[in-house]
Amino acid sequence: MKKIGRIALGMLLVSMAFQGCKSHPEKGLLDRYFNAISLNDVTTMSTMAVDPIRIDFSSWKIVSVSEEKIVPATLPDLNATELDLKKQLEQHVGPTLDAKDALDVAKDEYTGARSAAARAAAKAKMDAAQTKYDEEYKLHQDLQRRYNETKAAASKEEEITNFSLGAGQLPNIRDLKGNIHSKVLEVEVIQKDGQAKKYQIMMMMYRLKDEVTSVSHNGRWVITRFETL
Repeated sequence: MKKIGRIALGMLLVSMAFQGCKSHPEKGLLDRYFNAISLNDVTTMSTMAVDPIRIDFSSWKIVSVSEEKIVPATLPDLNATELDLKKQLEQHVGPTLDAKDALDVAKDEYTGARSAAARAAAKAKMDAAQTKYDEEYKLHQDLQRRYNETKAAASKEEEITNFSLGAGQLPNIRDLKGNIHSKVLEVEVIQKDGQAKKYQIMMMMYRLKDEVTSVSHNGRWVITRFETL
């Protein structure tokens, strides 16, 4: 019984140690990252951080780690919004051009009017056409801005997703469903000149699934953002 008890205790301790390592990935990731910095190994840094930065340091320590946050993957929704805005933008080209043509015709009519009454009527028509064109143009510009912003956000999210999964360019990556795990760290660095500097670091990991083929794509923890505090 004693032997069995010792075996059970040993297995429990191993399990606890394993769980501790699993729940604290930030230490191992930052150990490797700062080691790569000390070796000036940009290639290795680039495998751990989306936008790697060099830090002139003599020592570092983790000051705080947030609770792990888990949210649904955002890329499918971003992709759907991007496609919808693209469609709206393309469909709105016609109305914008029609409003511009109507304004040009109204301007010509105003220029060609001879009597005061005709000029007054033509001016009213031109002003209305100008208002209509301004509205359509403003709407088109707003659609263009929203489309550009969403396209950029989707492209960035696709980059980070690919980076975490480490699977190259998956053709259907924008359709994968699942969760994003994230942690926010505060790290204090002692620079070589003795000055202390703090950074906020975002870490993310993706756990996704292809719902058509039921293939899982489990990513790794990566650094997605450095900010100076």
